[in-house]
Amino acid sequence: CIALILSGWRGFYVWLGREGLVSSNPVQDVRAPKAPKPLPKALSVDDAVQLAEYHATPDTTDPWLECRDAALVELLYGCGLRVGELVGLDVQASDQAAGWLDLQDATAHVTGKGSKQRVVPILPIVREAVADYVRKCPWPMSKDAALFRGAKGGPLSQGMVQKAMARARVSLGLPASATPHALRHSFATHLLGAGADLRSLQELLGHASLGSTQIYTKVDA
Repeated sequence: CIALILSGWRGFYVWLGREGLVSSNPVQDVRAPKAPKPLPKALSVDDAVQLAEYHATPDTTDPWLECRDAALVELLYGCGLRVGELVGLDVQASDQAAGWLDLQDATAHVTGKGSKQRVVPILPIVREAVADYVRKCPWPMSKDAALFRGAKGGPLSQGMVQKAMARARVSLGLPASATPHALRHSFATHLLGAGADLRSLQELLGHASLGSTQIYTKVDA
């Protein structure tokens, strides 16, 4: 609103200058104040748990796809992964793999922004969901293959994850803010509210700067 007002005044003084009524534009170098950066939109604990426990009805999807979508949500909320990190996971570690899951050691090895690598622990409930998906997936889990697949066997895209989340969101009657990235925000906010320290949370999220993590203190408040 302030920016629009300043733009109007600048235009007005330009016109006055053309008409020879003023010799300078007093608002030419005035800048509007920066709008505060919006806070991340985290879900409530109840809404996040609803999504994590959601299962599509058997007549609307193949059973293995239901298990896949459940594993996706568990990883997003249980590990705080970005969607790009999630779909970039391979079945096993390799020279080409940007990330992979080690179900035996219960860890997710992730390459995030700026090629920053991190290891995130996997909770038992998350490991069980992923293991269930791996058992039921009809496509071979070869070493260099993507862990998560589309219905035709190709690597899962970020758009497919967003669509799966949208289906669950609509079925549960959750707000439009219940997106895949909102689960990452929820992971951070709920951990902080439960007493996690900022440095540990920074490592789990893969933030290069502690300042990026500190914003969740405002969300929690």
